[in-house]
Amino acid sequence: MPGTLLLVEDDTAIATVIIAALEDEGFDIVRCTSISERDSRLSTNNFDVMLTDVVLEDGDGLATLGEVREVAPEMPIIVLSAQNTLDTAVRASDNEAFEYFPKPFDLDDLVNAVCQAAGSRVRDGDVSPETGGDGMPLVGRSQAMQGVYRMITRVLRNDLTVLVTGESGTGKELVAEAIHQLGSRRTGPFVAVNTAAIPHDLVESELFGHEKGAFTGAVAQAIGKFEQANGGTLFLDEIGDMPAEAQTRLLRALQSGRIRRVGGRQEIAVNVRIIAATNRDLGPMIAAGSFREDLYYRLNVVPIELPPLRERREDIEVLAQHFLAQAVEDGLPRRQLTSEAVEQLEARSWRGNVRELRNVIYRLALMSREDVIDSDALDDILGSEAPSPGEAQKGGIAAALEAWLAREEPAAGTLYASAVAAFEKPLIEHALSRTGGNQLRAAKLLGINRNTLRKRIGELEIEPDRFARPL
Repeated sequence: MPGTLLLVEDDTAIATVIIAALEDEGFDIVRCTSISERDSRLSTNNFDVMLTDVVLEDGDGLATLGEVREVAPEMPIIVLSAQNTLDTAVRASDNEAFEYFPKPFDLDDLVNAVCQAAGSRVRDGDVSPETGGDGMPLVGRSQAMQGVYRMITRVLRNDLTVLVTGESGTGKELVAEAIHQLGSRRTGPFVAVNTAAIPHDLVESELFGHEKGAFTGAVAQAIGKFEQANGGTLFLDEIGDMPAEAQTRLLRALQSGRIRRVGGRQEIAVNVRIIAATNRDLGPMIAAGSFREDLYYRLNVVPIELPPLRERREDIEVLAQHFLAQAVEDGLPRRQLTSEAVEQLEARSWRGNVRELRNVIYRLALMSREDVIDSDALDDILGSEAPSPGEAQKGGIAAALEAWLAREEPAAGTLYASAVAAFEKPLIEHALSRTGGNQLRAAKLLGINRNTLRKRIGELEIEPDRFARPL
């Protein structure tokens, strides 16, 4: 299976790691650092796989893949990029990349993808949709969001039903809009309906429409959301709140592709892609009989889970900058955040997730007296909130402390020292994990001196290198 590979990468450190890993697999590798050198190599050599960065010294590696296809139409191409946006992932998909890897990437995953690509051929015949440009609303460069982007690109050229799950405020409707706007149905309507906001006795009428006289108050015929979305996408938000009878009718519509208005006799064919979303755990609801299991499997063809903001804190800075720019477009003053203010934002709990962060940034832009917002100004406007280093762990640090106190019985006068001993190591490890092993940032996050942190790392026998993020 190993063969020849053209590596187009101008970062020597990354190239060295990739070459070492792939040579161990038996690949013969030719490396170049520019588009012009890439084209020269392709004109005189046949390669089994090409692995390319996007931003190169003489241009955009993605924008010029059409030239590569003319020379080597069947060669699989794997794309690497430090510009970890949904737009980049979609551009890679549009250019029929075999796989897309955001930086930092998992080296084992990359090696496996190259091995799979070596014996494959790129798919053909699909018409690629236009991308949404740099203004796409989904923002984030964390590994968790890269997984979301990659799932989105996998469903753009098909009509498979998608179930988006995640806490309130994580951006489930944005995912649905991105799939619609970037997919083959983008010229059709996008219709969104929040089933939790509709009285239960009106859900069926809202979705399927009704005929005149179908019920008290039905003074005229009404077209439902299914018919309104014909040829496009119907987004069913908070699907877990749908009443049982409406679930039955929805299942029938999904199975047959036909609906019947309330009070009507005629069946109407509809061509609609369904994207559903919920912030509830449907498993217990199925077990309790409040949500149909067969409907769940019909909806959950492609699951996309949106992570809460506390599990992707490294995205908070880029999200904050995005919302500051958005606030200016909405007529608010231009503001900047200091690094200390960003770290303070990263330490907050964000129970309302991205929606809460957006509201906070707008409040800061409106109420700040200075153009530069520091940590003191942030406290004045928002009020202080104690950092929660254990928020990412189930129950948080307070729950963990309560559980520890339930197990332990420290001797009189030793409670403080015992608690510090029990919690200092996991607290430091969590800070290192949050900062990718960067001891300076971890010390700032903890609020201690860097030398003190370094000393405690040694005394507690912590290995900081294991928290370093991959290349």
